Amino acid sequence: MEDLPPPPPSVPEDVKPEVVALAPPKHSIMVRPRKSGTTGRRIQLSTNHFKVSVKNPDAVFYQYCVLITYEDKRPVEGLRIGRKLVDKLYQTYSSEFGGKKFAYDGEKALYTVGPLPRNKFEFTVVLEESFAKSETGESGDSDKRMKRCSNRSKSFNIEISYAAKIPLKSIALALQGAEVDNTQDALRVLDIILRQKAAKMGCLLVRQSFFHDDSRSFVEIGGGVTGVRGFHSSFRPTQGGLSLNMDVSTTMIVTPGPVIDFLLTNQGVREPRYIDWVKAKRMLKNLRITTRHRNMECKITGLSENTCNNQYFTLRRKSHDGTTEGETLEVTVYEYFVKHCGIELTYSQNMPCLDIGKPKRPTYVPIELCSLVSLQRYTKALSSLQRASLVEKSRQKPQERIKSVTDALQNYNYGEDPVLAECGIFIEKQLIQMDGRILETPKLKVGNSEDMMPFKGRWNFKGKSFLNPTHIKSWLAVNFSGRCDISQISRELINVGKKTGIHIERPINLIEEDPRAERLGPVARVDKMFEQIQAKLQEPPEFILCVIPKKGSDIYGPWKKKALVDFGIPTQCISPPKLTDPYLTNILMKINTKLGGINSLLALEHSSCVPLIKDTPTMILGMDVSHGSPGRSDVPSVAAVVGSRNWPLISRYRAAVRTQSPKVEMIDGLYKPLPNGDDDGIIRELLLDFYKTSKGRKPTQIIIFRDGVSESQFNQVLNIELEQIVKAYQHLGEKDVPKFTVIIAQKNHHTKLFQANSPDNVPPGTVCDTKIVHPRIYDFYMCSQAGMIGTSRPAHYHVLLDEIGFSPDDMQNLIHSLSYVYQRSCTAISIVAPICYAHLAAAQVGQFTRYEDLSETSSAKGSVTTSESIPVPELPRLNHKVEGSMFFC
Repeated sequence: MEDLPPPPPSVPEDVKPEVVALAPPKHSIMVRPRKSGTTGRRIQLSTNHFKVSVKNPDAVFYQYCVLITYEDKRPVEGLRIGRKLVDKLYQTYSSEFGGKKFAYDGEKALYTVGPLPRNKFEFTVVLEESFAKSETGESGDSDKRMKRCSNRSKSFNIEISYAAKIPLKSIALALQGAEVDNTQDALRVLDIILRQKAAKMGCLLVRQSFFHDDSRSFVEIGGGVTGVRGFHSSFRPTQGGLSLNMDVSTTMIVTPGPVIDFLLTNQGVREPRYIDWVKAKRMLKNLRITTRHRNMECKITGLSENTCNNQYFTLRRKSHDGTTEGETLEVTVYEYFVKHCGIELTYSQNMPCLDIGKPKRPTYVPIELCSLVSLQRYTKALSSLQRASLVEKSRQKPQERIKSVTDALQNYNYGEDPVLAECGIFIEKQLIQMDGRILETPKLKVGNSEDMMPFKGRWNFKGKSFLNPTHIKSWLAVNFSGRCDISQISRELINVGKKTGIHIERPINLIEEDPRAERLGPVARVDKMFEQIQAKLQEPPEFILCVIPKKGSDIYGPWKKKALVDFGIPTQCISPPKLTDPYLTNILMKINTKLGGINSLLALEHSSCVPLIKDTPTMILGMDVSHGSPGRSDVPSVAAVVGSRNWPLISRYRAAVRTQSPKVEMIDGLYKPLPNGDDDGIIRELLLDFYKTSKGRKPTQIIIFRDGVSESQFNQVLNIELEQIVKAYQHLGEKDVPKFTVIIAQKNHHTKLFQANSPDNVPPGTVCDTKIVHPRIYDFYMCSQAGMIGTSRPAHYHVLLDEIGFSPDDMQNLIHSLSYVYQRSCTAISIVAPICYAHLAAAQVGQFTRYEDLSETSSAKGSVTTSESIPVPELPRLNHKVEGSMFFC
C-alpha cells in the first residue's frame, strides 16, 4: 500500500466539539424536480400496480379505540381472539351501529365510513368454545369423559370509544403533490380493510401480506420448515393516481402434521431415540396442535419431566351411585390412555408427553396423538441451505408472477368489500402500463488501457488482464479442509494469475491443520493454526489463502478476526466446488482488490471525466446496519460505513465498522466525542483517509447512499445521521460545511417491472421515473442488473436532499455507473457498490465475535452504553496494516 502523508496542520487534533459554534442546518425532504430524466432508449413497461378510482372522495373514516377485557376487568392478552370477539359483537349488536360496517385491525383500532350513532359503547360478548376437559386429573368417569367435549362460555367486556377522524380527501390532496399529515393514516385504513377480508378467509397475516392454507402454495425447505407463497397488497399514492401494489410474497411456517415427524426433520435425525428433548422443548413451546382423539386445538406449554409410561398423575373416579367420592388411583399417562380410554399407543410410551395445561396444572397428551396446526409462522433464522432452497423454490418467471397477481385480484373480489364499496373504491384488474428508459451501458477500462464494453450487464476477463494487478511475493496457503489438495489449488491459482496479469510467486509454505485440532472449537482451531504459521515463518506473509471446510463454516469469523485484527494480514477464504478458470478468476478479483490492486474502472473515471465529481473533491459514502438473527435481541447490531478514497476515483473504498444497540437502525457512531475532546466516530476516520489518499484535498461534496431504512425513517436520516456527519466535519476545525446529496436505496419493496411485449426480464439499465413514482417525493426505480432467473427486483431510490444539484439524468447515470464498479464480480449489480461494500463490511466484522464472548474480545476502549444502559461491547479495531484496505471484498 502507498505511503500516506500525515494529516495537514490545518486539521488540529485538539479541537473540542463545543468550540464549534455553527449549528448544523435542519433539512426537510426535497420535492421532485419538475422534469424527469430523458437519456436512454424508450421501452414499454408494465408493473404490478393496479389503478384505483375513488368515487366518494369526501368520505371520512372514523377511528374508534377497542378495549377488550375479561369480566374481572383484566386485559385480554393475545390477539388471536380479537377478531372472533368483534365478529360476534357485530352479529349480536349490529342494530346498535346504525348499519355501519367495521374495518378492524385485529388489535385496538376499528374504523367505519362515517360516524357510529354514539361516541362510546360498552358491550358484553359471550364466546362459546368447544373444549376437552383436562386429559388427566379431572373428576368423573374417564371413559365417558373421553367421548365428549364440553361447551364452555366465557364473557368479555368490549369498550368502543371515538378516537379520531381520517378524511379520505387527504389521499386526493397527496396525489396532487400537497404535503398532508394524515395521508399515511388514510392509506393504512384502506390496507386494514384488505387485511380484514384476508383474515375472514382464514389467512395467516404477516404485516401487509396474507397466506392461504393451501398445500399447493407450500414448498418444503428442510428442517421442518415450509415456505408458503401468498400475496402482498398495499395502496400507494403515485403520479398516475392511487394504485394497489400487489405482489407474490413468501413466508416460513412450521411444517404441519404429526409432531414426531416435525421433530425428526427439524433435528435431522432418523429415529426418535436420537431426538434431543431439551432442543425439542424449546422448539415446541407455544406451538398449536390438534389432538387425534378429541380433534381439539390447544397450545403446547412444555414437555413432561418423565416418559409417557413413567409420568404418574392422580386419577379421581366417582362411585357408581355418583353421590360419594370414589377411589383415587395413581396411574401413568400411558396406562390411562391405553387401559382407561382404549386408545392404542404404538411408539410414544418411552417419549416425554406434550403438556397442554396451565403452569401449575399440567395436562399431558402422548406425542403420537398430536399434530401441528397449519399456518404457524417460523420466525427463527434459516440455515444457509434452507435460505438457498427457499430462494430456488419460490422463484417465478415474469409471466408466472404476472399471472399469479392478476388471478389473485380476480379471485379475491376486493371490489365487493362492503367498507371499500362505501368509499366508492374500484380496483381495475389490468397491470398499469407506462414508458421506461434503458440507460446507456458504461464503458470499462481493463489492463493495457483496453476498453471493455459490457453486454447485457455482464463482461469477463477472458483474454484480458486486470487494470492494476498486484505482485504477490510472500504468501502461504493453509488448509482446514482435509478433502482439498492445497498444493494443486496454489498451482492453479498461479497459472490463472498469469492470465489476469497478477504475478504470484510460489507460496513460501503450505500448512495442513493438525488432525488433532479438528475436535476443538473454531477459536481454538484458528489459534492452533496461527501457532503453526508463527513456528514456520520468521516474518508475516503479505497474504494468506485459507481453505475452509464449507461456505459459512464456523472457522470463518475467528479466522478473519485473528488475521485482520491481531496480525494485519489480508486473507482469502475459499471452499472450492471445482477448480475452474472462472472460479479462480473470481477469487483473484477479490485478492487483487484486497491487496490494493484495481480490476477495472469506468472509462469516465479512468480519464477523470465523471460529471459533477471530476472538478470538485467528492466523497461517496455507503451506509448500512446489520442486525442479529430474528429473535436474538441480545446480539448487538453492526453499523458499517464505507467512504470513497483516491479522489477523483469512485471505485476505491475504506470501511469503518462499529457495534450499536440491538435492532437499532439509525447509526449512532458517526460522531462520537470523547471526554478528552477527541472524536472516535466513523466519519472522522473516513474524512482523514480521504484527505490522505486524495493529495491533501478535503471533500467539498459528500454523496450519501443509505440502505435499510423505511419511509417513516427518512426524516431521521436527514436530521440525526446527517447532523452527526456535519458535526464530525466541523470537529476537524472546518467552518465551511460540504454540500450534501442524500439518497436512500431500498431493495425490500414490492414493485416489479415487466417488459410489455416480452416474457423476459427488463434489460439492465431500465429506469422508471414517471407514473408509478411518488407524486411529491423525488424517487425512481432502476433495474441495473441482468435478471437471469426469476423476476428482477428494481432498486427503489429516494433522493432526500440534493445540495450538489444533479440533474435527473446526471443522478440516474451516476447511480447506474456505480452498479458497474463492484470489484468482486463481472456483472452489474442490483444496487450501488458502496452500499454492497457497507453490507459486506458489517457482515464480515460482525462475524469476528460470533463464536466467542464479545466481552473477551472488546477493545481497550471498553464498551458503548446504549440509551437503555445495556452495555454493548465494542468490536476490536482492525490492525493498522489493513484498516485502509478493501478487506471486505
